[in-house]
Amino acid sequence: MFELGWLSAKLFFKGKLLRDPIYFVRQLAIGISIGFLILVTLAQTAMPFWLPVIISSLATGAAMPFLLKDFKMK
Repeated sequence: MFELGWLSAKLFFKGKLLRDPIYFVRQLAIGISIGFLILVTLAQTAMPFWLPVIISSLATGAAMPFLLKDFKMK
């Protein structure tokens, strides 16, 4: 398992892991902004801060598979 992670990291830093890095960064930014907006919106309510963190994390985690469904690697 460590060997697979090490190989992926080496390919990533050499620029040979992702087929379309712009697509990956764009989709990642969309997912992060969804989570950030949910977090900021819910953090301004009267609920304890740990609850908006959990809700925004779950929403971001649920959105990522849909955002990266067409993601291709070399």
